[in-house]
Parts: sequence; structure tokens; C-alpha cells
Amino acid sequence: MNAVFCSPSRYTQGPNATEKLGEEMKTLGLNGPVLIIAGRSARTQLEAIWQQTLGRNGIGFTVHDFSGECTHSEIALIVSAARAGKVSTIVSAGGGKALDAGRAAAAKLGLPVVNCPTIASTDAPCSALSVIYNEKGEFQEFLIYGKNPELVLVDTQVIANAPVRQLVSGMGDALSTWFEARACAKSGASNMRGGSPTLASMALAELCYKTLLSDGVEALNSVKRKEITPALDRIIEANTLLSGLGFESAGLAAAHSVHNGLTAAPGTHGFLHGEKVAFGVIVQLVLEKTDSTELEEVLSFSASVGLPITLREIGCGDLTQELLSMVAARATAPGETIHNEPLQVTESMVAEAILEADATGNAFKNKTA
Repeated sequence: MNAVFCSPSRYTQGPNATEKLGEEMKTLGLNGPVLIIAGRSARTQLEAIWQQTLGRNGIGFTVHDFSGECTHSEIALIVSAARAGKVSTIVSAGGGKALDAGRAAAAKLGLPVVNCPTIASTDAPCSALSVIYNEKGEFQEFLIYGKNPELVLVDTQVIANAPVRQLVSGMGDALSTWFEARACAKSGASNMRGGSPTLASMALAELCYKTLLSDGVEALNSVKRKEITPALDRIIEANTLLSGLGFESAGLAAAHSVHNGLTAAPGTHGFLHGEKVAFGVIVQLVLEKTDSTELEEVLSFSASVGLPITLREIGCGDLTQELLSMVAARATAPGETIHNEPLQVTESMVAEAILEADATGNAFKNKTA
């Protein structure tokens, strides 16, 4: 198996970076007309800036208002709008689902894509894949493409002004990167590109975890003040670039499969991707029988930034045996990344690990109360 490392062609991060979107696109030879896939908040905040930066670079654009869920039907609407506008480039602005939908439509049309995340809530922006959900918000499948985005442009001022919970969710998603990469390396599983991890991808995954531990709390406080600080800058990079490159080029394991399983529980639908992944990390460490020092470190970090460490904190405080079985079955379905773990994982093992993770989280909360 060949080692494979992939990344966007260009990554730009900084305060008011949106003002240079047109220039960045020109540098990469990306021209109009452009279709911008935008969440409502992104359009409200940024449309006037798009008019300025794209206008002075002679790039015409139209906006497609994203529905809020990355489904096959939403992707079809974007494809139709892009064809009608005869666009040359798709730009996605908003959260991870908006970016996933734009990326999926671009792949269907063979068009370059630019991602402009307005929140640092997931590691989706840099990758060449989309997570598809059904209309109920339940995980359906991954779609994997041949090419990463041409440009990922991250405006740190926009992210500093975003809700605190979004940044925390991004830290939850990033929290899984090192542990899932490590599991894949131990088992010899392939990464998301069908290759083995490189030294670079493993180093980035580990750096992601270390950055969370050192800067997570200060970055959280920075967003509460709506202030850009070096700690926030580093956490935005960890959530977006380090985690994005780490998960795609080093691989996923149990934490994301547990997330996918949890989407089968209606109580979790009001919770963000990274919040569920964070609980999945604890489940993964329980499955792997990690040492108590490492588990304590993860619990302590999660509690310090407000990530969930119990089932109740992700809407499953009254999880029935029937629903637990559904979650475990979904998490261990054929093709799930939980099978990249360096041990044989069964449905019953996952169900038991979920309950043990919940008990461990509650015990930690009681001890530190």
C-alpha cells in the first residue's frame, strides 16, 4: 500500500481574510461566474464584502441559499443552479454542511471549489469528502472525491464573532484526530484516501492534540470576548487545518463511527457533530482499554472547554436498551471506520463501551464537582 498525503492547493487564514477572496482566487486562476453556496448567517455577514472583493477582480457571482442539511436533494438543487448559471467555480461559505454540499455539487460538475468556513466547528473545510445525511438528520454515507479544494480561506475575525459553542464543537472534532490516527497506524488500516499514513500526517495529528491541550481554554475565552488572540489563531488552525489534514491522510476509527451511530438517537439531533465525536473519543478509549492517565487527560480537557463527557450531555440521558442497540448497530455497520481499530469490534462491545464511557464521565464529574 502506498503512502498518500493530500491537502488543499492553498490555505489562507487571518483577520478579515474575506476581503482578499477575489485576489486569492485570481492567484489560483479561478474565474467566474461563481456560484456561492451560503448559509443564512454567512450571507448576511459577507455578501457586501463578496461584492467588493469579487467585483474589483471582475468575478461575477450569484448566491444559492443553503437549506441547512447536506442531503442528496440539496446537492441536486445546487447542481441545477450551477448549470443554469454556467458557473466556472463553486464557493461555499458557512458551516461544515454547507461546505460539504457545495463540494459534492462541484464534484458532480467537475468544477473547482473554494471553501470559506465561517465557523471553526469541524475539520471539513480542507478535505475531499462530504458527509451526507437524510432529511431526518441521520448519517447516510461518505462521498469521497479525487481532489481537495483549490482554496480554503479562513477569516479569523468572522470566527471570533461566531457563537462560542461552534468553536468548542470544532475542538471536539479535532480531539479525535490523534486517537483515530494512532488506531489506524496500529492496525495498518488505510487512510481516507486508500493509502497508508505518512510521517507528516501522523505528526500533524499529534500536534493537533497538543495544541488543543495547550490553547483550548484560552481560545474559548477569546471567543467569549470576541477577540483574536494567538491562542485562538492556533486553535482555529488546529480545528481546521491540522485536524483536516490529519484525519484525511492518517485515517478515522471508532470515534467517528460512534458519532454516526449516535445520529440514530433522536435526542442527539440538537447537538453538533463535534460534540458527538467528543463523546465518541471517550468510547474509543474505553474500547481500546487505554490507561487511566490518558483517559483522565481527555476527560479533563473536555470538561475544561465544555465538551460532553456523558450521554445526558448529548441528549441521551434516558437511552433505552432498544435505542442503545440501534446506535451500536449503526456504529458497527459494514464499512464503518470503527473496523480500523486494532482489535475486533462487535456491536455488543460498542454498546458496553458506550455505557462504560457514560459511567466514567459521570464519575469524573462527581469527583471534580
